[in-house]
Amino acid sequence: MENTDLLTEEKLLNGQLQLSEYDVDYSVSNTYLQNLSKLAASIAGTEISFINLLDSYTQWTISNYGFPLTQMPVEDSVCQYTIRQEQLEVKNLALDDRFSNKDYVTGYPKLKYYFGIPLQTEEGNNIGALCVLDKGDVELTNEKVLQLKAIANEIVSRLKIEHQMSLLKDKITTSEKVQKKLAHDIRGPIGGVIGLSQLILRKAENITREQITQYVSLIEKSSTSLIDLVNEILNTDNNVIKIATTDELNVFNLSILREKLLRLYTPQAILKNIEYHVQITDGNAEAGFSKSKVLQIAGNVISNAIKFTPHFGKVLVELQLQDEPHFNVLQINITDSGVGLTKDNIKELMEGASVSQTGTSGEKGFGLGLNIVKHLIDSLHGTININSTPGKGTAFEIKLPQKKL
Repeated sequence: MENTDLLTEEKLLNGQLQLSEYDVDYSVSNTYLQNLSKLAASIAGTEISFINLLDSYTQWTISNYGFPLTQMPVEDSVCQYTIRQEQLEVKNLALDDRFSNKDYVTGYPKLKYYFGIPLQTEEGNNIGALCVLDKGDVELTNEKVLQLKAIANEIVSRLKIEHQMSLLKDKITTSEKVQKKLAHDIRGPIGGVIGLSQLILRKAENITREQITQYVSLIEKSSTSLIDLVNEILNTDNNVIKIATTDELNVFNLSILREKLLRLYTPQAILKNIEYHVQITDGNAEAGFSKSKVLQIAGNVISNAIKFTPHFGKVLVELQLQDEPHFNVLQINITDSGVGLTKDNIKELMEGASVSQTGTSGEKGFGLGLNIVKHLIDSLHGTININSTPGKGTAFEIKLPQKKL
């Protein structure tokens, strides 16, 4: 089943940029996606299934079934190859040189079989993968593959819906009319999609493959209709939707940001015995600011710092919110004791060129992470300064202007 029509580096970059625009909070679980990962395993007849999103450094498991995986370095994952093609099947991981020495093959849970399908957006960008795995042999029919592809499409639809809903929340005012219309119009479609997926799970052992195919098709169509509905509400000419001056539903504060950065990146630091700290150095820890793209910006730099810091090194993140007369400034300082950057490396980064190197433990990335950081910071009208000496570490200073909430 393997397709060797590999994606270009430009397509991979586009996928990374679109994933960052979705602004997914990897630390938040989603019951609906959990149902879909369970359904995928049920259809494939495997013990394990994952829904993974891949940024430049990390594979984030936003839903798992059968094994409690939450993240792993991209270079250790199988899905890094899946997103480069149409689908990937590995009958025996132990016989594939790319995976034979990985812990999940040589040790617990001693996986043997893998099948993955890219999560592809309407724009043709691969942002992650739906995969099913097992410790034994598995045979997938063409019919089952089609069903898994339908689930993969549904996952992308769900991510798009949540992104659009987030954009909608950013624009909603106190208008009762607009709020009631939104709640009324989307309650039915969402309830239908959730109810149908739960029905499949409850009766999985008593329904035929044809019925499963029919139900999955209905779920996909319902989600597509929901996307159209949300688009219609967003672009309506009959209702005036103004940008809100405050947004209590879409904000972080320094305390929340610190907690999320610790939760998301501590596992990577532990793998290399790196001393990793996130601390609030100045400003009101409870004052709100927009969460838009903040996790993507900070996360890429932190992952990069861990990647290029040797074992038993240090990575320090300092957060502060500066009070200016007309706006606030979120400042994120990230300092590491890693290998450092040359002046040419820094110049290439600031000009948007790709700087791809091997990490201190052989980690390999797509060479896109810091380019994406620069792109996101520019889109928020922020600034980034880099001070580094080869062999003595690197210090990143990021400043993002924020409306006063």
